[in-house]
Amino acid sequence: MSQGRFITLEGGEGAGKSTQLRALAAALRDAGLEVVETREPGGSEGAEAIRALLLTGGADRWSARAEALLFAAARADHVEKTIRPALERGAWVLSDRFLDSSRAYQGQGALSDADILALHRIGSDGFLPDRTVLLMLPEEEAAGRAKARDGEVSDRIGGRASDFHRAVADAFARFATQEPERFRSIDAAGPAEAVTARLMAALADLLP
Repeated sequence: MSQGRFITLEGGEGAGKSTQLRALAAALRDAGLEVVETREPGGSEGAEAIRALLLTGGADRWSARAEALLFAAARADHVEKTIRPALERGAWVLSDRFLDSSRAYQGQGALSDADILALHRIGSDGFLPDRTVLLMLPEEEAAGRAKARDGEVSDRIGGRASDFHRAVADAFARFATQEPERFRSIDAAGPAEAVTARLMAALADLLP
């Protein structure tokens, strides 16, 4: 049985995570691997129920602390019900967002990075990906992609002000610098096929 791997795709709104996750999954299946595609918040029955609570309603529906707790609860169920069982049978799991999104987004409010990591230790036993791929795209291009995808309506987190999203991008870049053994930063500009090739190159050392 091949060794299961857990790969997360991170980045701001409009970076192309969902598109590239599907393309990467197809490329890995072509290489003979079983691949599970998932997302956060969500990815399991309980986590999908929490997703509906998190992404709908007004911007002030949840306090920063309540929001962080909901994300941690959704992730705990996702890890237990979906990710770990797939890895144990040797599958590769690709997730559109994971812990680092909570660190980047919920870390902009009343909670520190240490607080977010503490919630993750409690909820998911500190479980981390084998590789986190950070899709990097200039702010204006990312905003244009997000608008083309969502129109004028986005969810309660994606619809926050540009300075919030700029701070999120800065946080992601900081995480990648602090944890170079886990992160790979990928240029998300250009043709989708070229970006997928960069992703595959970033995972080459993990492939069987």
